[in-house]
Amino acid sequence: MAQQKKAKQTSRAKRTRSKIEKVAYGRPRLSVFRSSKNISAQIIDDKEGRTVASASSLEKDFGKGSDKDSAAKVGKALADRAVKAGVKDVVFDRGGYMYHGRVKALADAAREAGLNF
Repeated sequence: MAQQKKAKQTSRAKRTRSKIEKVAYGRPRLSVFRSSKNISAQIIDDKEGRTVASASSLEKDFGKGSDKDSAAKVGKALADRAVKAGVKDVVFDRGGYMYHGRVKALADAAREAGLNF
């Protein structure tokens, strides 16, 4: 049962990523990972295969990571780090998760802090 659930999740993530590759036009990808207790995000430059900036609710500054407030803090921190690294335009990779709740809170906070997607 758990294998089937994981396979469906992987299939959704691949579908999302294939659509993103078609419209990215060389922009870095903002990838989100959400677990039941934490949320993390990173900006990945797929051309060079490196991570430009990352942020996670596991860092000391964010506290409890399972709510929308900490997801918004992660999004703001990620955007600040990305702007310092010289990245403003990205493409959003929700990774098969619904654009709702913590994922949406992270995305909205990143937009407000200066990222364009």
